[in-house]
Amino acid sequence: MHAWICENPTGPQALAWRESPTPQPQTGEVLVGIRAASLNFPDLLIVHNQYQMKPNLPFVPGAEFAGEVLGLGAGVTQLHVGQAIACLGGIGGFGTHAVVPAALCTALPADFPMVDAAALIMTYATSHHALMDRAALRAGETVLVLGAAGGVGTAAIQIAKAAGARVIAAASSDAKCALCESIGADLSINYRSQNLREALKAHTAGKGPDVVYDPVGGELAEPAFRSIAWRGRYLVIGFAAGPIPALPFNLALLKGASIIGVFWGDFARREPISQAAAMTELVAWYAQGKIKPVIDSILPMAELQTAYGRMEARTVLGKLVLVN
Repeated sequence: MHAWICENPTGPQALAWRESPTPQPQTGEVLVGIRAASLNFPDLLIVHNQYQMKPNLPFVPGAEFAGEVLGLGAGVTQLHVGQAIACLGGIGGFGTHAVVPAALCTALPADFPMVDAAALIMTYATSHHALMDRAALRAGETVLVLGAAGGVGTAAIQIAKAAGARVIAAASSDAKCALCESIGADLSINYRSQNLREALKAHTAGKGPDVVYDPVGGELAEPAFRSIAWRGRYLVIGFAAGPIPALPFNLALLKGASIIGVFWGDFARREPISQAAAMTELVAWYAQGKIKPVIDSILPMAELQTAYGRMEARTVLGKLVLVN
């Protein structure tokens, strides 16, 4: 097998494409022939040694991938050799093969496109858990999605619309706003050229959004929270902007609002039955045409460092996918 090896987590430039023996699955594991792997923001953090999970060195980055089952370890009965699967292994995806716990794999219909499968779990499962579980989103409510043109943002737009919500997408350019509206957002706000609070007041008749989906953090957090509706729910997804905001607690009191943490990875580990049910619903929604990953571009696995460069430059709309 070949894989991108990280021996020194100082950034994507330190990765090296190397050959190594193909690993064999142990008890509870499967060997996956990787067809496609997507690049997510945590994949950037992890090669800079800035992610909450710090794997032992050396490691192969790449949290999310899809392919076929090539081998089964002892005790694996829910999957079979030749089956199409999507996996969220945390690491290991940027290569030709990976061994991963079977519990981290989702069985797919045989004709499920591998590129879409590789872009499904992390962003859509995160957004489903956030909106449907943590926020208990109801039809007719208004959702503000910050960083709406990114991977989790585009997933959040589609899931909120599938749930019957009204969606306001906030992004940093007119092109990104246009993308958001093309995939279902009811309207959009360019927060580089518009005042976020004033625009939200105008678009909600002064009420504010019922749910704020925030994977960005930074300077947008406080104006978004100040705009939230009575009994609103503010979803803390991540901090793509870098700085972790400090929100004044009196705002939560004045709005009767909730600040809700969303840690999908631990949810999936602690509540596997609920996570499996969410994935079943997402696969069904995909088949019904309600959701579809927004693919920015598809690159050969050999061009992983180019993909990382685009992510660092924040020019990605949707998801970047690497293929073998």
